Amino acid sequence: MSNDAKFEDGREPPLNLGALDADDLQVISSLAQDAVFPASEMRWHAKGGRFALLLNRFRWEDAGQGRHAPERVQSILMFNNVTAVASQDVPKNDADTILSLLSIAFEQTDAPSGHITLTLAGDGAIRLSVEAIEVSLKDVTRPYVAPSGKQPRHAD
Repeated sequence: MSNDAKFEDGREPPLNLGALDADDLQVISSLAQDAVFPASEMRWHAKGGRFALLLNRFRWEDAGQGRHAPERVQSILMFNNVTAVASQDVPKNDADTILSLLSIAFEQTDAPSGHITLTLAGDGAIRLSVEAIEVSLKDVTRPYVAPSGKQPRHAD
């Protein structure tokens, strides 16, 4: 007798999402919430107007969480049309410092321009001045078991 694969053994495809407005950005924010990354995994390419992060993202969208341990996946979070980057309480190029992303929000200044703020745990923040919202979130590895073995929790 053969052991055929079962439907529930299948994996969801990797995420590859884009955001062109504030509503789309909220979807990306919810999927990137609780992502962790070394401070050294941030890059700003001023000439190209791009800012990128290599994240270890918790898979909030994982429909199989009841069947297996919580998972993370490495993802690239890319911001385009960036004209300036500022940060507060964020060490740069320190591979030993691990940052945790709490949220991403957009504040319009002169439509369609504005500021995208990445709020980090521990009062850190990164503010991107953008000509317009153009953000992508793309998974670049296979999911792996979260090292903690747990789903992130927040104090109420």
